Amino acid sequence: MISLVFWFSVLLHPIHVSVSEVNYSEKDKALQITSRIFTDDLETAIRRKRNEPELDLLSPPAGLTTDGLISDYLKEHFTLAIDGKVQKMVLLGTEKEGFATICYLEIAGVKKAKSIEVYNTTITEVHDDQSNLVHVTFKGPIKSARLMKNTPSEVFKYGDK
Repeated sequence: MISLVFWFSVLLHPIHVSVSEVNYSEKDKALQITSRIFTDDLETAIRRKRNEPELDLLSPPAGLTTDGLISDYLKEHFTLAIDGKVQKMVLLGTEKEGFATICYLEIAGVKKAKSIEVYNTTITEVHDDQSNLVHVTFKGPIKSARLMKNTPSEVFKYGDK
């Protein structure tokens, strides 16, 4: 019964939420990020940013790609800083899963961090009630935050690791 209620609410899309997981790979010395965003909200945000109300995110016009459009958008709305320094994040790719677009990103060359600051204003320019849930795992337990329009960032502290 709960899953039926969940899918019914998803179909109506009354909630505005994204979920991002930031995981440190000791082997790759990289932060690997997976972000799930409702596709319709992401498309609306990119349409507004580009002032192209008819833009189809999944089938963009010639000269544009879905990954390129999403990458440009995320560069402005989703950043990570390690020890106060904003990092270069690369979009590795995207895929559509149900009502969501999954974005795979990476920050290479990460060896240590005393703090990781996550700034996420994804979709907040479209929906005032947008919640961006962030889960960060760096050499220890998961730390989480709920980022919103009025609280767009969180600093996760990791001591002298």
